[in-house]
Order: sequence, then C-alpha cells, then structure tokens
Amino acid sequence: MVHKVALLTAGGFAPCLSSAIGGLIQRYTEVAPDVEIIAYKNGYQGLLTGDYLPVTQVVRDNAALLHRYGGSPIGNSRVKLTNAADLVKRGLVAEGDNPLKVAADRLVADGVDVLHTIGGDDTNTTAADLAAYLAEHDYGLTVVGLPKTIDNDVYPIRQSLGADTAAEMGARFAKNVLAEHNAGSRILIVHEVMGRNCGWLTAATAQKYHAWINEQQWLPEIGLDSKAWDVHAILVPEAVIDIKAEAERLQQVMDEVGCVNIFLSEGAGIADIVAEMERNGEEVARDAFGHIRLERINPGAWFSKQFAGMLKAEKVLVQKSGYYSRSAAANEYDLALIKSMTDLAVDYALEGKPGVIGHDEDNNDELTVIAFDRIAGGKPFDITQQWYLDLLAEIGQPAPVAAPPAEH
Repeated sequence: MVHKVALLTAGGFAPCLSSAIGGLIQRYTEVAPDVEIIAYKNGYQGLLTGDYLPVTQVVRDNAALLHRYGGSPIGNSRVKLTNAADLVKRGLVAEGDNPLKVAADRLVADGVDVLHTIGGDDTNTTAADLAAYLAEHDYGLTVVGLPKTIDNDVYPIRQSLGADTAAEMGARFAKNVLAEHNAGSRILIVHEVMGRNCGWLTAATAQKYHAWINEQQWLPEIGLDSKAWDVHAILVPEAVIDIKAEAERLQQVMDEVGCVNIFLSEGAGIADIVAEMERNGEEVARDAFGHIRLERINPGAWFSKQFAGMLKAEKVLVQKSGYYSRSAAANEYDLALIKSMTDLAVDYALEGKPGVIGHDEDNNDELTVIAFDRIAGGKPFDITQQWYLDLLAEIGQPAPVAAPPAEH
C-alpha cells in the first residue's frame, strides 16, 4: 500500500516542471486522496538534507494554478548521488558516507513509499542509481520518473516534457531579436539556442520561426522583406560545420539583404572551441556530472568572431534564448503531454512499477513505464529527417554531413 509519496525536480529548468508537479498532485487527489504528499526542495539536495514542503489541502485545492507558471516552485539543483566527493565538498553528506544510502535512509525516515523524480537524463540516471540501490538493499520503495529536458535527447523517449514549448518560446524570442537586422548595415545576428549534444531544439526553434515567416504578409517595397527576417543558417552539433564554405554562401546573403541570421546550438563546434582554449592554456570548467560548463565557453561569441570578418559584418549581435525559453509556462501541446504522463505515473506508482514514463521509441511509441536501465541521455538529433532537410533547402543551406559524436 502507498501511504506517502515525495516529489522532486532536478537539473536545469524546462517548461513543464511546475505543471508536472500540479498534475501529479491533482491525479493523486483524484484517485488516492488519502495518500500524503511531500515535495523535496531543490531536488536531490533537499532529499539529502530532509528539506521538504508538505502538500497541504490548500495546495491540493489549488494545484491547477501550477499549470500557469514556468520554473519549479519547489526548486532545482544539480546533484549527482554517485559523486560523493562533490557532495562532501558542498556539505550535503559527511566524509565517508555513501550518498545513495543517505538518500535511501532519508526516504525511510520520512516515511516515503514512492518517489517521483522530474528531470532530464542526469536526473533520471541518478534516479536509476537510487532505484537500483533501493532494490538491492530491499528498501521496498518505488521510484517513478518523468522525462524533462528541452534538448529532447533522452533514449528511448520520443518527446520529453517541455521541449515543444521551449522551441515555441525560442521562435518568439527570435521575432524580436531578428528585427534588429536593419538597426544598421551588414549586421550579423547569432541566435544561440540551448542544446549540449543535441541540435533538436535549435532545429525545432528554427522550424517554428521559419513557419511564422511563411505565415506573415510582407512589404519588400518599403524594406519589410521576409528574406532579411528569415533564418539563413542552422548550426547543430550533429553536422559538420565548414565555416569557410558557410561564410562563402552567407557572404552572398549579406550582400543581397544586408544581414545574416544564424541559429546556433550551444553545443555546436565545441570540440574546436575547447581545443583552442587548451592550446591557449585556458582551463575548461566542468560541472558535477563532468559536463563542460557551456555558459563559460560562450559558443555564440566564438562563432560570431569567426564569421564576422569573412562576412565583412559592421555590427555583430549575439543573443541567447535559453533562459527565456526554459523558464516559460507549458504550451497547450505540452500541457496535454504532461497530463497523459502524470496520470500514468501515478497509476504505475500505485501499482509499484518503477521506471520512467514516456513514449517508447523501441516499442511503437507506446506510452508506458520504461525500465531505468534503458534510460540514457545523449540521444542525437536525426539530421536526416525529411522535415529538417526540407527546412535547410528552403533557407538555401546545403544538406548536412554527419559529424563524429562529440563528448561534452
């Protein structure tokens, strides 16, 4: 019997966290109103320290409000339960403690029967480590995860929560940023989009923005020209980036319309940037999961520097839509996806079936609970998809050549 459940959100934000919390609370209230619910603050950090919020009747009665907001009301953090040294350094566990045991014992002490994790590949691989520890040591607890990442890069899940909204928000962001194209002459605009190893979000953002371009009425006779407003290049980690060849193509665009607009994935070309930094003796910062701290690499600035001279740009503008996109409230598509997943997550939790909820690409896209040992991050964007090839053709960019997998 399930008497008490706990919720936590972890990793970077995505436009689904608040709504997923609301959806879980609503579903439990609907089908198992006697089940007690708590929410650990700041993800696994709150779990380790026993810091949580009780889900009161007032919260239950007003849980629908959470669908209106972005971010996470209960807070996030980046904590890896198998990185003991980092957790000791941060004061979250004592020297010599096994963080997995600390977390498991805390769940027992708090009387938790089910833990719901809402996060991306790092969150769910950490959940997998915890679930495996719980099972191995007969704790009798169930862990059910929900897939959150705007990168949409979790194996074998077709669509992660919040990704579609992030692409929509990135396209909205671009409408204002790219309006700057005629604030001067020969302007290079680089729209840097989040995406460490996966270019899906960059491509999807560009697709939504380009679709908006095609839906509008233009008046080129007075300078309101779709050619100048459109995206001219899409650079993703999965494709080879030949800067010289692209510059030659984009030089013609610059000469014709007076600007060049590039949608750049923050993970594109990182190997080249890191190699340059290391040649210069610069330190490459990494997080607790060993990932390169992309915000300190600044790929947009690096690429704009490479292209600016070749394009004879007189002004360069680099804008990042990441935080604007990832902290938005979920759109209608994601709200429907969230509800389908949170409802199923509660049903499986009450049945004692652990795993991550998602449409299983290896099982005819069935929405089900997927075993933790099948969950992995780093799923690349498929650059051979027809919609992407059509998009590149429409903006005049050659078909992509696959790049070697990058480790970021």
